Amino acid sequence: MAVTGRIDGTPSDVWNEEVLAPQFAHEAAHLLPHYVAIERALLREYLRMGLVDAPGAAALDARLGSLDADAIRADPRRNMSDISFALEYHVQSGPTPPFAAWHVDRSRNDAQVCAQLMAARTDFAAVATDLLDLGRAVTALAARHTDTPMPGYTHGQAAQIITPGYHLAALAAETNGALRRMLHTYDETDACPLGSGAMAGQELPWDRARLADHLGFARVQPHALVGVASRTWTTSMASDLAGHAAVLSRFTTDLMTWGGSGFGFLDLPDDLAGISAAMPQKRNFPVLERIRGRCAQVVGRAGDLTAGQRNTPYSNTVEVSKETGVHLHTQAVAMRSLLRLTHAVVTGVTYRTDRMRTACADDHLGGFTLANRLTLECGIPWRTAQIVAGRYVRRAVEQGLRADRPDPELLRACAAESGHEAEPADLLLAESFDIDRGLRAKRSAGSAHPDRVGELLADEERELRRLDAEWSRRATRRAEAARRLDTPVTVRESA
Repeated sequence: MAVTGRIDGTPSDVWNEEVLAPQFAHEAAHLLPHYVAIERALLREYLRMGLVDAPGAAALDARLGSLDADAIRADPRRNMSDISFALEYHVQSGPTPPFAAWHVDRSRNDAQVCAQLMAARTDFAAVATDLLDLGRAVTALAARHTDTPMPGYTHGQAAQIITPGYHLAALAAETNGALRRMLHTYDETDACPLGSGAMAGQELPWDRARLADHLGFARVQPHALVGVASRTWTTSMASDLAGHAAVLSRFTTDLMTWGGSGFGFLDLPDDLAGISAAMPQKRNFPVLERIRGRCAQVVGRAGDLTAGQRNTPYSNTVEVSKETGVHLHTQAVAMRSLLRLTHAVVTGVTYRTDRMRTACADDHLGGFTLANRLTLECGIPWRTAQIVAGRYVRRAVEQGLRADRPDPELLRACAAESGHEAEPADLLLAESFDIDRGLRAKRSAGSAHPDRVGELLADEERELRRLDAEWSRRATRRAEAARRLDTPVTVRESA
């Protein structure tokens, strides 16, 4: 079957082997079902416009329904190793030739971007499903550790008493934030480009709203040039994934630090652990390194997508649509992988509560509380109270005093140096440096107090259920459109 009268010959071996055949294989594996859906939607429009009768449309629709990746292959001579030409050949070589007007007033440009957007939309929604699963696992683990004291760190130094539940509640909030941003991006990009033609629109009276509905889109992309030229939807999706991957990398860094032998705050089960080939005493957690490494892949692909569009003309180009666009699928695959690994870590991790409590006792993490109490209960000006509290901690450390063994006389002496009294010193120290009291000293909304963390988690769980429902509604729209499109063509399609 000849596909062009404009050039002679077929693609060269090097052109086919390096570019066309690999591109064909990618599209056959990931885009073919969407190309078929697009053809079936367009066929119904040909029927509506009276360019084919119902029996002819039904025969062609059945032929399209038989098309899968096993039915086509890249062939430089027969289809120029192009998936659209391969689809044409499959239909034209069937038992019933297509009607004369099939593919009239058509372009590969809008069909191609439509298939790419449909595939990206599916990948993006799958990432959201994985994020929802992770969010549920994170909130469940956090709820079990809202009153388990551990040191919180700033600038790499122990700072204040928090809990694993408090730390995980932050991850739950970040996860919901990512899902909200992704939902906004999904809705912003849920505009069907089909009917845009090559760049300037089409000549037949296509019902673009009907085409969008057939393919499960919320609306039509109103501007034809935007439809075929814009890939803002790729950079928007990629940015959402990269942003959350960066967040997950930071949380993973915390787990790597706390799981190391210097801290020993957490453990992972044997099926998520590794060993050293040379040092039999070692038990490693390479899964955390893998997660962080794949976070880097996700972030890097977002840069690739943006760089690949820079300095290209605002029209349909292979450089943008195919050479660069493939990074979005690669990014989604890496994101889903790291989310599954993170889910395994969250559901498998064990916190070593004794070690975390001991670490809290080793450091004077109640210094902030002591300074506040010196001001509020003893009337010492706040900056001076900070000096007194810092002086007490420095000298306690010099004398080898643990935080859970305070020295009231030392506090009195430190206050006296600044011309103040710190009474009752024993009660002030007990209330400031007791680990469980220190955890509950924070009372503001959003704090590490177990009750406040419980409130945070309840809010995040409600939001997670709402987001789940929103994502489910969009999945239902796609599924219902696919079911309608799978219904055999009848005369009613021409109404």
